[in-house]
Amino acid sequence: MALSDKPSRQSLIPSFLYSSPSSTRTLPLMKMLQSSPTLDSVSSPSPKTFVIPSPTEPSKKIEMYSPAFYTACTFGGILSCGLTHMAVTPLDLVKCNMQIDPAKYKSISSGFGVLLKEQGVRGFFRGWVPTLLGYSAQGACKFGFYEFFKKYYSDIAGPEYAAKYKTLIYLAGSASAEVIADIALCPFEAVKVRVQTQPGFARGLADGLPKFVRSEGTLGLYKGIVPLWGRQIPYTMMKFASFETIVEMLYKYAIPTPKDQCSKSLQLGVSFAGGYVAGVFCAIVSHPADNLVSFLNNAKGATVGDAVKKLGLWGLFTRGLPLRIVMIGTLTGAQWGIYDAFKVFVGLPTTGGPAPAAAPAPAAAELAKA
Repeated sequence: MALSDKPSRQSLIPSFLYSSPSSTRTLPLMKMLQSSPTLDSVSSPSPKTFVIPSPTEPSKKIEMYSPAFYTACTFGGILSCGLTHMAVTPLDLVKCNMQIDPAKYKSISSGFGVLLKEQGVRGFFRGWVPTLLGYSAQGACKFGFYEFFKKYYSDIAGPEYAAKYKTLIYLAGSASAEVIADIALCPFEAVKVRVQTQPGFARGLADGLPKFVRSEGTLGLYKGIVPLWGRQIPYTMMKFASFETIVEMLYKYAIPTPKDQCSKSLQLGVSFAGGYVAGVFCAIVSHPADNLVSFLNNAKGATVGDAVKKLGLWGLFTRGLPLRIVMIGTLTGAQWGIYDAFKVFVGLPTTGGPAPAAAPAPAAAELAKA
């Protein structure tokens, strides 16, 4: 049948396929063919249908545990750690000075007063560049490698043991990631502490790094790596394992709606709340090592024994702790909020949730089949 014989009939390509984005986004091809009056006599060779996406249809979502997934987690870690640590630079500055010179910086309020009097408002953000760059590098490795190692160790354990010993997997994955992350952070942390606690040493990273290397050599940048591991590995293990556990408990006991039915804003609120509580535990666990890092990076040639002798065990565990609890709690809550917000932005689910069901044992599976 010639198409020219029926000029009044509709076109084979309906106009709504290239109309505004508010129109139908996809269309089953078979339905279009069946509704066309010009193809009444044409029979379909297959009952299957397929869909033609419109040009404005969003691209394919990121596949879980693909290279794109780990790349997204790495960028999320950069944003979450770099931005939050830079934002609390004033608190970090007062905390470091309280640890190094408690006679001068006796409390949080007096510490801010001393800094304001001696260095002005600009002094509150001294060392923000090494803070931003160092913790961005650390966040990239921390979150990116955590997701990698969590999947890697879960695959080694198998579905049954991965569900049964999930907390051990969280602890092992976070510890493995932090070992790598601290290698990236350590040089920036050394310069940051020196700039913040020794007025006149340098204005920032650009002049502070060469001056530090001339004074103590390149290896001097890693003088604090062992105390840094001692601070950051327990901190990160607590940060990830407690967060995953708290979020699971919130969805299990406090929120009646299943996670996949909750709004994204509610899920992000759960991420922030879980992160804040986890941060309090993190601060307590890692505080003694934090005092050691500040002491060693401030005093040339100092040792761990010197730090313990001068600070004492009580001072090692308590000096600057209240401020650090406030700082780390807020910091960790904000980090999880930003990290999960970025994951939602790129189409990934938020972190944590109900525990996966353990795979049945082979004997139980055979019994169920029988």
